[in-house]
Amino acid sequence: MIRIRSLRAAGIALAATAVLSTTPLTAGASAATGSSTASTTVSSRSAQARPAAVWPTAKRVEKVSTTKPVSGNKNFDFTRFVGTGALGGSGQVEGQDPILELADGATVSNVIIGSPAADGIHCRGTCTLKNVWWEDVGEDAATFKGTRANQTMTVDGGGARKAADKVFQHNGPGTFVIRNFEVSDFGKLYRSCGVCRTQYTRHVVVDNVTVKAPGLDVVGINATPYGDTARLSRITVVGDSARKIVVCQKFRGTTSGEPTKTGSGPDGRNCIYKSTDVTYR
Repeated sequence: MIRIRSLRAAGIALAATAVLSTTPLTAGASAATGSSTASTTVSSRSAQARPAAVWPTAKRVEKVSTTKPVSGNKNFDFTRFVGTGALGGSGQVEGQDPILELADGATVSNVIIGSPAADGIHCRGTCTLKNVWWEDVGEDAATFKGTRANQTMTVDGGGARKAADKVFQHNGPGTFVIRNFEVSDFGKLYRSCGVCRTQYTRHVVVDNVTVKAPGLDVVGINATPYGDTARLSRITVVGDSARKIVVCQKFRGTTSGEPTKTGSGPDGRNCIYKSTDVTYR
């Protein structure tokens, strides 16, 4: 649940307050009921290492050759979806269709996306992914394609492996929340679209997430000229090359050409976190 109020950051009005669960999910668990409110300033509490995610075992396998639409609340009870036919791709070719497409307001839970994974899951508006696991990310694990600034995509629990590039892609406006999640062997956990034809100010909130090397960036945002924000807390970075992973990479976004890097690290305006919010081990 996202509770929006006004604040001012980077000279523009931003969506701010997110209610974040503080209890990690493991396979078979439901969404955590305990929660704490993340204030407009990231907490100064020290990052706490969360236990390793317990990857679920599929109860059944379903082959999907055309995108499966989802509306309302759907518990898939640990079905593994595997792309076939037109959805049989697992590479980085842009424009692939998703395995699941969530309507505005939809929630899916207890899902395993196997391989081939095509373009994973698309959200057409506000949506929630509870306890969703990607065993081998295809083009992207999930993409937020909302159309309004007050829409929110929430990933709560689960994990992703083997993402050659992005895990979560944010194309529309709105706020993307990632919590109680684990990712390993990845390029970027989250990326605000660097070169979409229509650009927006986007926001991401990341809490209680473990990232395992190798990897490049935890989040990548268009700090300029669009004023994206990233709020991070309780980030645990694991592995021999953990300190090579950039926690918050800033870019200059564009509508054509290629985005360029403009810096990284906490700045209190776009990359909003403290050194105590990140633990290396």
